Amino acid sequence: MKKLIVSVKTSKEVLNQATQAMKDMQEGKFKESHYEIAFSEWKDFRKFVKNIDVIIAIYKHKPKSIYELSKIMGIDVSNLNKVISFFEDLELIKIKTSEQNGRTIKTPIVEYGQIQFNLKAA
Repeated sequence: MKKLIVSVKTSKEVLNQATQAMKDMQEGKFKESHYEIAFSEWKDFRKFVKNIDVIIAIYKHKPKSIYELSKIMGIDVSNLNKVISFFEDLELIKIKTSEQNGRTIKTPIVEYGQIQFNLKAA
């Protein structure tokens, strides 16, 4: 089960962590692998949190298409596509494209079984 860590950090903090991770790897110190998204803007973090139900619905229901997901969630397809694009740009959702009866079907996939928030009180 892949784990996603979501945080809000400055660019300097992200760079320092990446530098430390590279040093640790060179010294043979490996930590549990995970994927982390560090937002530098609170507005992007809020957009993520506001739409986290989309990720949960994909993980839980495993819809065969974005259209099917829109029906499950009761969301307009065009609005849902904007959210899907946002998450796809962050590499949180993968889209598998297939052909069915001459139509292109886009299947959203979430590969994370756990989402952890790592936030500092400011």
